[in-house]
Amino acid sequence: MLGVMECFNRNALMRLREWRTSTSRKPLILRGARQVGKTTLVTEFAKEYDVFLHLNLEKEDDRNLFEVYNDVNELIRAVFILKRQPITQGNILLFIDEIQNSSKAVAMLRYFYEEANHIHVIGAGSLLETLMDVRKISFPVGRVQYMALRPCTFTEFLGAMGEAMDQTLVETIEVPEIIHQRLMSRFREFMLCGGMPAAIVAYSQNRDILSVKDTFESLLLSYSDDVEKYTASASMTKVIRSILSNGWNCAAETITFEGFAGTNYRSREMSEAFRIISKAMLLELVYPTTSEQMPIMTNMRKRPKLLWLDTGLVNYVAGIQRDVFSVADVSDVWRGRIAEHIVGQELLAISNDVSAHRSYWRSDRIGSEAEVDFVYPYNGLVIPIEVKSGHNAKLKSLHQFMDATTHDVAVRVWSQPLSVDDVKTSNGRTFRLINLPFYYVGQLEKVLGKYVG
Repeated sequence: MLGVMECFNRNALMRLREWRTSTSRKPLILRGARQVGKTTLVTEFAKEYDVFLHLNLEKEDDRNLFEVYNDVNELIRAVFILKRQPITQGNILLFIDEIQNSSKAVAMLRYFYEEANHIHVIGAGSLLETLMDVRKISFPVGRVQYMALRPCTFTEFLGAMGEAMDQTLVETIEVPEIIHQRLMSRFREFMLCGGMPAAIVAYSQNRDILSVKDTFESLLLSYSDDVEKYTASASMTKVIRSILSNGWNCAAETITFEGFAGTNYRSREMSEAFRIISKAMLLELVYPTTSEQMPIMTNMRKRPKLLWLDTGLVNYVAGIQRDVFSVADVSDVWRGRIAEHIVGQELLAISNDVSAHRSYWRSDRIGSEAEVDFVYPYNGLVIPIEVKSGHNAKLKSLHQFMDATTHDVAVRVWSQPLSVDDVKTSNGRTFRLINLPFYYVGQLEKVLGKYVG
């Protein structure tokens, strides 16, 4: 993954700069799925420091530092010496990569905060969340903070493709209608390629999706090879493998744990396997809410939707890349599931909070099957989001949601330019429907800022 950031910047750099200047800064734990670019992001960020000290705790010499030194100031001095760096008082960034390989390194984060806060410390690691469970590692409570890094967004993709002007137009919500189709074409490319940095770099070299095949295969193999690290249980390893083999074809579907994807596994073991994989941030089980107002209370007893970390990988494994490339409206691919999946991916990427998650809405009325693809919290409101084209009158579930809520704004993601309609439900309630082109989903907060009082 090193070298990817030389091609394009990540939006997370801004979040890291905020962390750097914060008066309440604590050692930062960077979380994210394998190969989303954590190490490369920090390496790029380190260019803004006078001194960069990089420890990789997969290396014995680096790991042994935490076995030998118990005093944080003696440890810092030893790190300088090991890395052949002159001891200096300038701006210093210490990056502890693969930190899960040393429980003493994790414990030492407390003392960096309490006794050496002039050193800026970032920790990261592959499979960090799952290995914390397996190895019984816990981070010092109240002495660290967290940040999530997810696959690249559409605007980051545009930057990687050298489309700086279009990137700015999207980010400022100023895309003129004359280039709408061009942006939709770019978004279709993004759907095909996905947001994994290595895939974007491979695609950027010749704009040929076939050139990304080896990258996708490498990513999938690495996830499969990691399975034994997820759990100490041989039986659970088999369940996890079955999900990683068969689950991609169930993307954006409402799933049942019992016999998932045609397997013979029971609900309890399948549920546990999904929980473990979600900790590795490879997928999210998106549960429904019946709330039209804050707080959004998800119902964990209802069937969840399965969303994987990256739509490009879903397209590849499911064998539908040709469909995405050739269909007239991306909302029609795979019965709308790919459109819903990429929208969910963009919505999650809006936030770098580890706790961020997605929800969808289901009616709690007896006999009703009304369902809205996503709900998004904004300024104390629950904003419903549907992903589909078609006439406004056919958005029946959205109408039912708006009949039950107290505000007057809803969002429909589609393939046409940005517009706002005044819509009336069958019960006579009027609301504003923001028709949002796919390329603006990542700018949802800015769009809502324009239309929500």
